Amino acid sequence: MKLKMNEQSVSGAETASALWFEATEICRLRRETLGTPSQNEVLIRTLYSGISRGTEALIFKGQVPESEFDRMRGPHMEGSFPFPVKYGYAAVGQVVSGPSEFLGKAVFALHPHQDRFILPADQVTPLPDALPPRRAVLAANMETALNITWDAGIQPGDRVAVFGAGVVGTLVAYLSSRIVGTETVLIDTDPSRQGVATGLDLSFAEPDKLDGEFDVLINATAAGAALENAIAHAGLEARIVEASWYGDRNVSLPLGGAFHSRRLSLISSQVGGIPASRRARWTYRRRMAKALELLLDVRLDRLISGETAFSELPDAYARILSTPGTLCHRIRY
Repeated sequence: MKLKMNEQSVSGAETASALWFEATEICRLRRETLGTPSQNEVLIRTLYSGISRGTEALIFKGQVPESEFDRMRGPHMEGSFPFPVKYGYAAVGQVVSGPSEFLGKAVFALHPHQDRFILPADQVTPLPDALPPRRAVLAANMETALNITWDAGIQPGDRVAVFGAGVVGTLVAYLSSRIVGTETVLIDTDPSRQGVATGLDLSFAEPDKLDGEFDVLINATAAGAALENAIAHAGLEARIVEASWYGDRNVSLPLGGAFHSRRLSLISSQVGGIPASRRARWTYRRRMAKALELLLDVRLDRLISGETAFSELPDAYARILSTPGTLCHRIRY
């Protein structure tokens, strides 16, 4: 895909606007000074970014536990937890200055919400020619879903239950359903999510209507009740993957009853680490390139539930996070 160069972006690149979380549930745009790109760096004019609702909501509300301050630092984040911080990790833009092989290309980068930024060239990933930049904001979510699918060890023919029809949960179910022979069901308490599931050819169930036992169960709800439901529907020696992050909240689990006699495995999945079974061959760069390739299905546009202009983001941010039905909310620059 080729985008028209905007020469004014180069001449106006001395400053940039970025979204900062100033205090609990308060954010604003700050004007920042940009340096000059070095020989191996690129200057990017942002086209879109995506709000990662679950993680960003915890940060916006100041719910990152002190023990996780270091581990929760995002790529190119500035500031310190709890506040003020500049955060976000789903930016799509056009390279307006840098090495010739990148110039003019649309790229994805793990970067906070900001209208221009400079990165080393090896930290951006060009989009596939057929992938529209407006859909590429889902790349970080798809990368997470891919990692969860690897951690889950889903095999052909498995019965798979995915709890949580948010963006990540839906993408996990989407990937799982395309493994030959699998029977995958997406579970959510909100019946309106069935429309998105149906549009992606996914089976859907509400939690109290889930039947049978499953080989692999994945929780992407950040709710203990869903994890408890997963344990209840796990078959003998089934694998349960906890893909949620709870911030500073505690979760109680029913580990009595038949939990031990059924020899259940309960593991965590976190995108910051590539599973050991793939670590020798897969780099983070290769994983991101594959995530972008997996977004070529036009039906995945269903996961983008709204769009807001960057200039309006400080006033709209709290509403975006609290609006029922929000999936990926896209920011337009």
